[in-house]
Amino acid sequence: MGILLTVFLPLSLAFIMFSLGLGLTLADFARVVAKPRAFVAGAISQVVILPIVAFLLLQVFTLQPKLAVGVMILSFCPGGVTSNIMTRLAGGSVALSVTLTGVVSLLSVVTVPFLVAFAANHFMGQAAPDIDVTSLALAMFAITAVPVAIGVAIRHAATSFADRAEPLVMRIAMILFVIIVVGALAANWTVFVQNITVLGPLLVVLNVALLLIGLGFGRLLGLDRPDSIAVAIETGIQNSTLGITVGSLIVEAAIGLPPFSLPSGVYGITMYFVSLPFILWARQGSRP
Repeated sequence: MGILLTVFLPLSLAFIMFSLGLGLTLADFARVVAKPRAFVAGAISQVVILPIVAFLLLQVFTLQPKLAVGVMILSFCPGGVTSNIMTRLAGGSVALSVTLTGVVSLLSVVTVPFLVAFAANHFMGQAAPDIDVTSLALAMFAITAVPVAIGVAIRHAATSFADRAEPLVMRIAMILFVIIVVGALAANWTVFVQNITVLGPLLVVLNVALLLIGLGFGRLLGLDRPDSIAVAIETGIQNSTLGITVGSLIVEAAIGLPPFSLPSGVYGITMYFVSLPFILWARQGSRP
């Protein structure tokens, strides 16, 4: 398990983030300026509204402090590669989805360490682990921002190669994602069984609420249907692999994936079942 935490997990996340970067172009980042209202709506929904909704739900559902921190860690994470795929299936704006995923992922290097430290102190008090914000930020930079930048650079310098490599890279990334989620559940199986009656409903309610709030927020700001769908899915689909990794990074000398990682592991499964009805509904509305 030590090798899983120190080698396999960080390298797997780095590869997944590389796969994200490989699908990005410089034009995706320029879209922030070209369509500022849509981007701002998605960014606010992800970075501000999502953690607030998670925090409010934790006042209703009673969880162990470590699991509560894990839920907040999940809420601080950006969307992942999965959100881009689901946006395409739902008939949403893939360009907006990709832009939000890329930019917010880079922004999370700055926001997540501080927010995680705040959440740990709030829910755990004196029992909170001693979180080195600087070290966490540097670790996140190394395993998220750097791989994304490498992927973007390869896409820009060797577009043909990137086009050929992307399908295989995406398949490997999905396999790694499944392995990490299964590992998080296996390492915390006893805690999972003891808390599933509360943790499961909380995460399902959180997912449903985020999809609906993201959609409503987009429409409130006057976005068209494809952009609103993209905002909804980016808000409701999180980078569970990042949440699992951050949960392990804040525990020094851990011999296994800690409970901090469990909510992200469970969400990595439930979000597919919750999002499927939303995607089917969105596809029907997108038909001519």
